[in-house]
Amino acid sequence: MSDSLGHLVDWFRHSSPFIHAHRGRTFVVSVGGEALTEDTAAGLVHDLALLSGLGIRVVLVPGARPQIEERLSHQGATIRYVNGLRVTDADALACVRDAVGSVRLELEALFSMGLANSPMAGLRLQVASGNFVTARPLGVRDGVDYLQTGEVRRIDTTAIRQRLDDGAVVLLSPLGVSPTGEQFNLYAEDVAVAAARGLQADKLLFLHEGQGLVDAQGEAIGELTVEQARDWLEPGEAVESPVIAQLARAVAACRGGVARVHLLPRARDGAILGELFSRDGVGTLVTPRAFERLRTAGVEDISGILALIAPLEADGTLVRRTRERLETEIGDFTVVEREGTVVACAALHPIPGTDAAEVACLVVHPDYRGGQRGRQLLRRLEDDARAVGRERLFVLTTRTAHWFQEQGFAPAPVNALPASRQAFYNLSRSSRVLSKPIG
Repeated sequence: MSDSLGHLVDWFRHSSPFIHAHRGRTFVVSVGGEALTEDTAAGLVHDLALLSGLGIRVVLVPGARPQIEERLSHQGATIRYVNGLRVTDADALACVRDAVGSVRLELEALFSMGLANSPMAGLRLQVASGNFVTARPLGVRDGVDYLQTGEVRRIDTTAIRQRLDDGAVVLLSPLGVSPTGEQFNLYAEDVAVAAARGLQADKLLFLHEGQGLVDAQGEAIGELTVEQARDWLEPGEAVESPVIAQLARAVAACRGGVARVHLLPRARDGAILGELFSRDGVGTLVTPRAFERLRTAGVEDISGILALIAPLEADGTLVRRTRERLETEIGDFTVVEREGTVVACAALHPIPGTDAAEVACLVVHPDYRGGQRGRQLLRRLEDDARAVGRERLFVLTTRTAHWFQEQGFAPAPVNALPASRQAFYNLSRSSRVLSKPIG
């Protein structure tokens, strides 16, 4: 098998759990009009068409800011901003209508491509657009009449679901109509949030321009809970970033029932696929709760634990455990679960009739050893041991003695083990014994 074919096969095998998990789900995608001003537009549409082909229900909300600004410039007009909000007069609204219509037609054309040698060969994908968005005027605020600038009043979720049920990609416009027939200029991101909340979408994806969120060391931030995101949005605390406005909308979406919001770099080719079909993604995930969970293991985790510990059993680091043994001991295990995958585990075996408990099978997946997961697992086991009246922990290890010593364990002789555990000590492995008081 060639290297390229091998990589392709590996990618499919690793992405298959995500393909199964995403099928039948509703994803709302918000992208700025910049995406259609560059030669990357076709690639973006191909990726969205692929999502639809995999059974994902796609709602696309495109913006049109650069297209609107271009038309305004040609007419020598501008959109005035007051208090951070735009004022859309009649001349500006004409440019908005022209630009939004142009964007819609261009997207419909891209979704209709089906050349024999293209990624969409043989695909007949329907795009549904229409009066799905009901708007209302912003009105007069602080003495300022915002004219034809509006906000979302209602999303016709019933009609959208009907089109999605038919297999179409639904295209929502940032131009809404009121019950009186007036047209209003809307923020595309606000339309996306309203649609995601109304549909109770499984995911809302924002494609942003420029740099994403980074920490003080310049490292990309992969995940934020809503509470953590709020810290970025506190006055005087938020860093200058083009995604801060999207972050605020992400928080609003999560509060409205959207399970996950993803902030992705639009300029990165394949960002949507990289985010949805890999374990760690390529952007920032915002969720109501932590993306990664530390919890007691259940029988459904047995296969994941076996896959995690298999390489260490093969090289002799761990004693081999059968599935049957693991089934009987599963209640002693704690796991770290990330996106439905067990990425770390550890077991606590209290020794009956003693004040001791054994720490065993503490394993962190190689891709996740840069964080504090091992320490978090150990602290959890220490708390669990105290809760059942144990006053000391011990561990037997052949290769990780230094790490355990860094966590407060000290070398101990074999005869320091409880008698029942000494009886099963394997002399051929020559495991080092370490102990730690926790009382």
